[in-house]
Amino acid sequence: MHRSIHLFERLPQVDAIPRAANDYALSPVRTRPLVGLIRNGRSHRNEGRATTQELREGVLLAAPRRRSELAGVLADFAAKRVDYIAIDGGDGTVRDVLTCGAGVFGDSWPMLIVLPGGKTNALALDLGIPTDWSLDDALAAVERGKLTRRQPLVIAQRDDERAQVRGFVLGAGVFNHVITLGQRSHQLGAFNHAVVAMTTAWSALKALVGWADNQWRHGSKMRVRKANGEELSHCGGLPADERYLLLASTLQAFPAGLDPFRGVNHALQVAVIDNPRRRLLMRLPSMFRGTTTAKTRELGYHVFGDSAVDIDIEDAFILDGEAFPAGQYRLSAGPKLRFVVP
Repeated sequence: MHRSIHLFERLPQVDAIPRAANDYALSPVRTRPLVGLIRNGRSHRNEGRATTQELREGVLLAAPRRRSELAGVLADFAAKRVDYIAIDGGDGTVRDVLTCGAGVFGDSWPMLIVLPGGKTNALALDLGIPTDWSLDDALAAVERGKLTRRQPLVIAQRDDERAQVRGFVLGAGVFNHVITLGQRSHQLGAFNHAVVAMTTAWSALKALVGWADNQWRHGSKMRVRKANGEELSHCGGLPADERYLLLASTLQAFPAGLDPFRGVNHALQVAVIDNPRRRLLMRLPSMFRGTTTAKTRELGYHVFGDSAVDIDIEDAFILDGEAFPAGQYRLSAGPKLRFVVP
């Protein structure tokens, strides 16, 4: 909800209720659906927009000014048994709603509607939702029964799983610099596909042509272990306890034609670059397209899926545009949530 990258001092505390007996969200309970609409008034498209615009029968509008208000809003929606929760904002707003709602709905969420009001709406793009999609459009799609499922990425502190956050795109290492560059692109008027394409190309260029001592060619203290406890191999170029970049996501499609996890058949998808050697970074285009060869992997590129991944990081990580503190975390795929799509 900020114009620059906000660093959280700690992960939110989520007292998640026990897992449901199945992975289906609650079914509608009335003929005419009741929609709980959460609007982030600070999102790009919502700035200066009247909060009374969606006041109508069958819609409960909430426009919380602080994240701390979200849990109460969602508890109220649960008490009233809303049939749909509509989230009007960007990826950060979706992250905050899913995180705060974990202690309210557990794995049994009402069906979800995403109204892309942010500057980069990666989830909406993955779902095929146009940037001008309105609540009326979504309700028309409801009538047609258009739904799909996605699982959020759950990042939990390993020594206290209640300390967790849920979102869709996590990055660490040089990814932090990429996001900072993306924020500057917003100030130049670039959004969605444009900002992803611009920052991806510019970041790759800076890494390739920069001197060895510039920030685009530094590693970060990081260890990565798979679900079976095996530490991810390291191909050198940096100390064994450092990596250049880590990216994890549960999305199935990415902006600007990127397809880094092509062929990975797990909900949790992870990519790691061991080092910033130029002969590896020259292969970035194939990494972005998901067409890497065995030689690229020999040079220090890993892409895989797993049920869970443990990471120890000494720098902040980025989740859906905002920074969270260093620590020891477990990544996993969350419950299957139903989203309304065009």
